[in-house]
Amino acid sequence: MRESIHKYFQVGTIRWMSFPKSGVLESIKKIASDDFFDAIEITKCKDEEEREAVKKLLAQSHMKVCYGAQPRLLGPKLNPNDIDEAGRKAAEDTLLEAIDEAEELGAKGIAFLAGKWEEATKDQAYAQLLKTTRNLCDYAAGKGMMVELEVFDFDMDKAALIGPAPYAAKFAADMRMTNNNFGLLVDLSHFPTTYETSKFVIQTLKPYITHLHFGNAVVQPDCEGYGDKHPRMGFPNSANDTAELLDYFTVLKQEGFFNAENPLVLSMEVTLIGDEDEDIVLANTKRVVNRAWALLED
Repeated sequence: MRESIHKYFQVGTIRWMSFPKSGVLESIKKIASDDFFDAIEITKCKDEEEREAVKKLLAQSHMKVCYGAQPRLLGPKLNPNDIDEAGRKAAEDTLLEAIDEAEELGAKGIAFLAGKWEEATKDQAYAQLLKTTRNLCDYAAGKGMMVELEVFDFDMDKAALIGPAPYAAKFAADMRMTNNNFGLLVDLSHFPTTYETSKFVIQTLKPYITHLHFGNAVVQPDCEGYGDKHPRMGFPNSANDTAELLDYFTVLKQEGFFNAENPLVLSMEVTLIGDEDEDIVLANTKRVVNRAWALLED
């Protein structure tokens, strides 16, 4: 493409994935000082002092701020589709807190993921997830904020209820019947883990996609980095590199997601394996973005 990627997307990165070794403030400052990034994805602050410092840095940055609530669920193993109502409510409570914190930090919404499920109680879990998500959307609507559900694998690593693309489409359609501030977050990293392609996922979920991620995955069992680990692009035995990102861009272009008036956030979700270096892995990802974009047909 002759035109810049920044015309059509707000290119971002996920702070806690890109800089798992660095401190919160140090890593936010690095990202905010790099004009490659139009957006940043942050998560829960450890205390009010850190929150105020983060808020001050972000206010200076002219970046779009996004809030990922996934760590709030994954760390303490909370499940928003828990068939036990007390468990479901505990997950909902931390996500409601996330909406408040996101608002304070300047984000216009939160993203989260579904919890684990069992075949015997899948329909009950689906109903529980609808309940949680509707309550979140109702609360967020009062603040003019969005709620986005990230689509994950259903049987490989996270084993989340949502799920393959057709099931995510069903859930999103049910949500949009009651709440128009709901959307789906899709991630190229997860397509290999759900045995799907960019074309299939994007065409299936097109009406509901409001946020984009990309990265990599290893889906060959017994190989280093297997599962939803988000290794660097081109990692040994992995599924995604320049060609796959180019395909992702191509499908997004064909399906009408290049929107200069209202660009979606497109964030890299890449992290370290072993003793890799944060800055080198981040530079790796930028190089792959630049090359894939350069190869994209006008």
